[in-house]
Amino acid sequence: MNMQLSKTPIGLDGVPAAETVLSHVDGERGELIIAGERVGDLARKTGFEGVTARLWSGGTGQPVGEAAVRAALGAGRERAFARLPDLLGITRGLSIVDGFRAAIAGLRAEAGLAHEATIVGAFPVIAGALVQRAWGNDPVAPDPTASHAADTLSMMLGRKPDAREVAALDAYFVTVCDHGMNASTFTTRVVASTQADLFAAVTAGYCALTGPLHGGAPEPVLEMLDAIGSTERIKPWVDSALARGERLMGFGHRVYRVRDPRADVLKGAIERLAGEGTDLPFAGEVEAYIRSALRRKNPDRPLDTNVEFFTAILLDALKIPRQAFTPIFAVARAAGWTAHAREQQRGGRLIRPSSAYIGPMPG
Repeated sequence: MNMQLSKTPIGLDGVPAAETVLSHVDGERGELIIAGERVGDLARKTGFEGVTARLWSGGTGQPVGEAAVRAALGAGRERAFARLPDLLGITRGLSIVDGFRAAIAGLRAEAGLAHEATIVGAFPVIAGALVQRAWGNDPVAPDPTASHAADTLSMMLGRKPDAREVAALDAYFVTVCDHGMNASTFTTRVVASTQADLFAAVTAGYCALTGPLHGGAPEPVLEMLDAIGSTERIKPWVDSALARGERLMGFGHRVYRVRDPRADVLKGAIERLAGEGTDLPFAGEVEAYIRSALRRKNPDRPLDTNVEFFTAILLDALKIPRQAFTPIFAVARAAGWTAHAREQQRGGRLIRPSSAYIGPMPG
């Protein structure tokens, strides 16, 4: 016989999996709070090192200063560069996304350096080396005295970035460093709850990030903009896509019922970067028409712009190759992953949800 069950919420929507001091997403109000600050305020006040210090302080329960984080990340980048031959050894023939996964799985403890700094410091070194190799170049050595954003761009692009480029990437890093109990953060916390080490937990988090339903939308945004091509094609292209029932990339979010607050932070960063190959007027026209079209189609619950729309434009303007969009996101999100893993380990409780059995029962 079959077992009859009452309707059970599937997917853990709205079910708290942990208590955290790190970040909070309010989907109804369109608000993201990271370490006690709204994301827009945080991006104006501090850079990646500053927000990482706040996250690590919250995650470990011990105060961590911004200067200490900057020094530790610089050391982490140097240590990772020294280990590149070993880390990249198993990535031959792999894409940048898959090579990054294989390389970070090889990270190990470094003497005299916290695991958090080893991981977060290594991520841009590995990403930059994979991009340079794809272009037929040798890896670019890190500068431990530079900011994390500046050094990431140097290693990724093979040249010294200017101040506007650094400010734009730094704003991006702050904006996406943490975002509540998303799929990759939840994965990280589940692994950390077993008391596995930080390296295992963060590698698992990155693996979750590579799925197309989580973190995979920025590149398709650019493909959509390329397909539209010009101002006069916006209306017919969008109307036709909606008539076919196609999803418009960069719009809608699993949690936010209104505009993603990160979108406006990144839009501002792009405006300040203007002149670096950014076609913001065209993208703005596309965004405006899609928003109005979606309101007409679903007036009761219109989809609004999410972070991926402006992420794609910003990273493209910085000349970061599309194949590296997922690793560059991970460079920022690693700050949140490591903080969540530490917070989960301190709590000491294994995450072990139940399931609703809907199969046959024995006679």
